[in-house]
Amino acid sequence: MFEGPVQDLIDELGRLPGVGPKSAQRIAFHLLAAEPADVSRLQEVLQKVKEGVRFCEVCGNVSERERCRYCADARRDPTVVCVVEEPKDVLAVERTREFKGRYHVLGGALDPLAGVGPDSLRIRELLARLGGTGPAADETEIAEVIIATDPNTEGEATATYLVRLLRDFPGLSVTRLASGLPMGGDLEFADELTLGRALSGRRVL
Repeated sequence: MFEGPVQDLIDELGRLPGVGPKSAQRIAFHLLAAEPADVSRLQEVLQKVKEGVRFCEVCGNVSERERCRYCADARRDPTVVCVVEEPKDVLAVERTREFKGRYHVLGGALDPLAGVGPDSLRIRELLARLGGTGPAADETEIAEVIIATDPNTEGEATATYLVRLLRDFPGLSVTRLASGLPMGGDLEFADELTLGRALSGRRVL
């Protein structure tokens, strides 16, 4: 172990997702060798993110304003909502150029072993949108919900749970991405063509 602040920095970096001990050590020493202006710029950006970025009041996507650019865009179809796990999945769907509706970000997926239950996700907010209440009460009635959770165990469990809830809404079409996405993967790693085909060929549940 290193002394004092150096080890503290390595420990904090190691808490970031996808950063192991060796990667944390490399990043720490890169920062130590960097010019003070570069480190200050990184500090400023991190501070701006924490102070200036919020979650959209309607869909839960990251935003600089009360509503994200997708919810605020009158050109997008408000009758179709694509439900994804994380903000990064919104970008994955957008890259396909196949979807022109709006989004709902759950903030994760059901994972009982990790203590993530329905109350930990933005499921209540989704039901409120479908019921015409909450911040999106002025939206046109939603006709279709596309469940675009990841094709893994947690994503499939979340999709199954949502389908049971959404069946109670008369006239609502609930669809799921077509098969073709690799099982066990994340939407963000799917290529645009494959994900685009999964969107356009979605199946009714």
